[in-house]
Amino acid sequence: MINLVYNEMVKITGKRRLVVVTLIIAILISLFTYAQFQQAAENRKRFGDVDWRTALEQRIAGWESRLANGSGRGDEGELEMRIAQQRYYLDRNINPSEPGAPTFVRGFVENGITLLLPLMMMIVAADLVSSEHSSGTIKVLLTRSVRRWRILLSKYLALMLSVSIIITLFGVLSTVISGLVFGFQGWDAPVLTGFTVTGGELDTSGVRSLPQWQFILMELGLAWFVSLVVATITFMLSVLVRTTAAVMGIMLACLIAGTILREMVESWETAKYLFMVNLELIDYLQDADPPIAGMSLGFSLLVLLVWGIGALIVSFVSFTRRDVY
Repeated sequence: MINLVYNEMVKITGKRRLVVVTLIIAILISLFTYAQFQQAAENRKRFGDVDWRTALEQRIAGWESRLANGSGRGDEGELEMRIAQQRYYLDRNINPSEPGAPTFVRGFVENGITLLLPLMMMIVAADLVSSEHSSGTIKVLLTRSVRRWRILLSKYLALMLSVSIIITLFGVLSTVISGLVFGFQGWDAPVLTGFTVTGGELDTSGVRSLPQWQFILMELGLAWFVSLVVATITFMLSVLVRTTAAVMGIMLACLIAGTILREMVESWETAKYLFMVNLELIDYLQDADPPIAGMSLGFSLLVLLVWGIGALIVSFVSFTRRDVY
């Protein structure tokens, strides 16, 4: 099995997939770091060095103004929860946006978990099996004295290894590149997590403080899990569909649909069982308001786990029983 996995990793690296993904991530991190640096410079130019407490109080005042004049109609509950959360930070003198590389990494992982990282996984997983069909090597591969399930398992283990490498590179590159610009301070800054909603009101009974480095590791762990599930579903499509372009098209449509659905599914409860609606696991760490009533971190983890296991079962059943021609 080790030799089979090694051969699959040679194929993946030989196609320069990991190199392409690394370059894309590095370029995007550099662009976002530069954009954030320019924005910070512009804000200092316009407003001067505003204390974080003052900025937070201004943000709260803006939300309260929206509630008072009715411009936040339909979002009253969410605004009230956000006001309560931010006041919790103010009361305990905790800066939720401690400047430095850790803050950038946190924000980049949070924003990349639903689309950027899944797209990177899609690039690696989309042609693991479908390319064997299009190139005709699948027949040669299956004539070897190795059971089909072992061949597919080696491909999936190589995919898991690739996902782990990409997430590691994602964390390391974002830390190094942003740290060179913003500095590396703030790893021990406290971050509050554990906000929940009980009876439509913010419940802070389970709130606890974590050092920022530990919170970032939690985020990367959730990002790894989401990426693995998306890669597994893409892997299933690669088994079922013979062309890589079709696999990428289907997954791209699903991911884009997921970003749209999360903004529209509040009244469609059954949508919470779709995998693309459950990708933003990191939101549960700090955001108390779920997109659909009844959703929670445990619920979304379970839904994604079921989708991942189901995709694996379909992949192995189809690959071991399907005729090759």
